[in-house]
Amino acid sequence: MSKLVTIYGGSGFVGRYIARRLAKDGWRVRVAVRRPNEAMHVKPYGVPGQVEPVQCNIRDDASVRAVMQGADAVVNCVGILNERGKNRFDAVQHEGAERIARIAAETGVARMVHVSAIGADAEADSDYARTKALGEAAVLEHMPNAVILRPSVIFGAEDQFFNRFASMSRMGPILNVVGAETRFQPVYVDDVAQAAVLAVDGVAGAGVYELGGPEVATFRELMVDMLSVIRRRKLIVNLPFWLARIMAFGLDMVQKFTGGLIGNGVLTRDQVKNLRHDNVVSEGAMGFADLGIKPVPLEAVLPDYLWRFRPSGQYTAIKESAKNLRIQ
Repeated sequence: MSKLVTIYGGSGFVGRYIARRLAKDGWRVRVAVRRPNEAMHVKPYGVPGQVEPVQCNIRDDASVRAVMQGADAVVNCVGILNERGKNRFDAVQHEGAERIARIAAETGVARMVHVSAIGADAEADSDYARTKALGEAAVLEHMPNAVILRPSVIFGAEDQFFNRFASMSRMGPILNVVGAETRFQPVYVDDVAQAAVLAVDGVAGAGVYELGGPEVATFRELMVDMLSVIRRRKLIVNLPFWLARIMAFGLDMVQKFTGGLIGNGVLTRDQVKNLRHDNVVSEGAMGFADLGIKPVPLEAVLPDYLWRFRPSGQYTAIKESAKNLRIQ
């Protein structure tokens, strides 16, 4: 019988790519999510019955344990960018990760892969970065042979980075950013998935791997590249951190006083703290080279999914080609 893997958060941006690769490799894949009816897009990744969404809340022991029964490996992809309702950074990224690792150890799961993030730091002033580090420590406490993946900002067709700013660029002549000189090392989502699969298969050795793409660029430079792809001219304005904190405070208060009915999906105070720090692979850290993976560059992927933000959408290439025609 083929082996079984449980992927917590397996229908999300990163999780779905891991699920697809594991299904292709012959694994039975259990996709543990809060709302299985919204995760049906994962079922076609394998033959009928091979990939199945199941209900799970990582804040509950019984729920986590139930979907782990019989699993040979577990992958934790659950993470949040903004606190909302009961989904707090500590509850999800620290306690949730600890719960999965503890129950994996109790039930004798052979391998665990935990998706964290570059910048994880137990001493950080950002709750996001702090709880990422606490989650890593908890995972290693219970599963010392776990593989921890720390990607930089992740790009791909469903990303919340380039898609978000490309959408913003359609409104007005100015594109506002915070931390324009902060450096990133964008990594392709399927490269992260490939690393996770090597870990699940036991090819990757235990430890922490920092995953960054082949290019290091500032936030401003990434926006220039994105604007070039979508054929738009915008003035990129760097908002000073003091102003960004004021804006983020106002947006956070709107979410708080509406009871979460109006979520802050624009800019939070915690995100402002993170944007003060570079998001690149540390010197001497294990990474793609240690896994035998050659990361995909930005320019090879961005045009494949950002074309829809061009002024003429899918017709842009035709119009550009028509300009080169000569009337005989």
